[in-house]
Amino acid sequence: MEIVKSLQVQKAIKYFLIIIFGSILLTISAKIKIPFYPVPMTMQTFVVLLMGITLGWKISVAIISLYLFEGVIGLPVFAGTPEKGIGLIYFTGPTMGYLIGFLFASFIAGYLNFKTNIFFIFIKLILSVAIIYILGILWLGNLIGWDKPLFELGVAPFLLAELFKISLLTVLAKKLIKFRKFI
Repeated sequence: MEIVKSLQVQKAIKYFLIIIFGSILLTISAKIKIPFYPVPMTMQTFVVLLMGITLGWKISVAIISLYLFEGVIGLPVFAGTPEKGIGLIYFTGPTMGYLIGFLFASFIAGYLNFKTNIFFIFIKLILSVAIIYILGILWLGNLIGWDKPLFELGVAPFLLAELFKISLLTVLAKKLIKFRKFI
């Protein structure tokens, strides 16, 4: 009985450390950015999908939930923080829809079966990123007005970079999924 409890404690500690490390990795990816208006281009979408593929949906959603919580309580984890503000004020700014989209994208990337052919993997990753941009554009339109060129502001500048990130992850997906065995 003690062995079972010890294994459960070890597993809980392992998950805790993975979630903390994932949150740190996501924070670092937020700080690697190319300035755009109104939303900066970062490596976050790549890391969100990478975590979903590699760690599965449960752990990746936990990581992103922790990351969002850290940002809401005022830790400078988001792109543009602390220089553009911190906490709930920053969270409810132009990037909120995209940030919420990370939860759904990591769920889709982690939940969907990646043991299919490369075409289906590519489509699944496109769907994952599309969720980020759909939620992002919906929030952006609500925030700055529906009369603005929302697609040109919140999606178009990022399409080429997203295509590159998705293509890279598509090629690596079958190898990355093997990491789930160790978790």
